[in-house]
Amino acid sequence: MSRRAEILSMLSGGKISSMPAFSGLIHVIQEGLQSEGLLLREAHHDAMKMARAAASTFKLTGMPSATLPLDLCLPAEILGAELNYESEGFPQVKKVVFESAREVGELENWDSKAGRLETVCEAMRLVKGEIGKEVVVSGMIPGPYTLLLYLCNPKNLFVEMKKEPQAVLDALFHLSSLLAKIGNAYRNAGADFITIHDMGGSPGFIGPARYEQFVFPVEKMLIENLPKPRVLSVCGNVGKSLGSLNQVGAEAISVDQTVNLVEARSALTGVLLFGNLDPVATLWRGDEAEVRESVRRAKEASVDAVWPGCDLVIETPLQNVKTFVAQQ
Repeated sequence: MSRRAEILSMLSGGKISSMPAFSGLIHVIQEGLQSEGLLLREAHHDAMKMARAAASTFKLTGMPSATLPLDLCLPAEILGAELNYESEGFPQVKKVVFESAREVGELENWDSKAGRLETVCEAMRLVKGEIGKEVVVSGMIPGPYTLLLYLCNPKNLFVEMKKEPQAVLDALFHLSSLLAKIGNAYRNAGADFITIHDMGGSPGFIGPARYEQFVFPVEKMLIENLPKPRVLSVCGNVGKSLGSLNQVGAEAISVDQTVNLVEARSALTGVLLFGNLDPVATLWRGDEAEVRESVRRAKEASVDAVWPGCDLVIETPLQNVKTFVAQQ
């Protein structure tokens, strides 16, 4: 069975012969871009360049995965946010579009032709055509709360969460519906699974109580409206919310380096556990021995797949990625 076939089998609940090392988060690095003669900032609006960038890590390291789009801000852009593409890092929202969550909840329609959705879908089709028999392709979307943070004035949002919690929930459910449509568009374009990268909505960021009140119900709705398999990626120490993550409905939970994997493995029953190499201290700034040791610890904790704990830093050394992949 090929590595791609094994990963797909695992995501569907099947048994596989060995533990894979891959990612459903962004894992494009500078050396891969250079090998294709690309700059990251020029790849976001051109389907061919985007596809080449997404495939570059596999071509140089054999990592059996590719992730599109190459940033989290596409849904915010669809809703009117202006992005800064000038730096060689990932694009960021220049300024918020709405002053309050209530304004987001009152949005009636969104333009599926706005932003880069069609470009990303075409890039997915190109990736599938070029390396799709050898890798799994992740379609990545932000979680509803992460998206809300991109759109709203955070100071006003935090006040609304205290004084008008229903308005915030209405906005989050509204965004969940939008994200489900985007996720389904990615699957139709060839993505093998959807990764919900909910950095801002993680209980490690927002806290367990607010996660239960505001995020859990909208993540659950989003997951229900996406085809299987679905991976939820959360950041920070989520140890106090593992029970909730076990019930959110995703086939797999990806955690970062702050999480005790033994505790997570014990709590996540019937759910795949992915993690949790530190993308900064280990994969970017560490050496090959540190990478091997981190992979060993993850395997000993019985993760189902070894993943970076978050997106790769673009300056991550090629040799560290090769070492990461070689441990599978």
